[in-house]
Amino acid sequence: MTDSGPVLPWLVIRQDDNGNQYRVGRYATRAEAQRVADRLGDSGHKQLYMVERVGRRTSS
Repeated sequence: MTDSGPVLPWLVIRQDDNGNQYRVGRYATRAEAQRVADRLGDSGHKQLYMVERVGRRTSS
């Protein structure tokens, strides 16, 4: 935690069929973010959920 609040460096990103990306949530640990991404990915929809660290965007 910092003076400005908790540090949440891990993002769950949803990518739709058109390649648009949306932030789903921020999490304190990679494991927590991965659990959320896995649970959302198991919902049966054809969406891609990925985990990224803040500031480390990968290009497609």
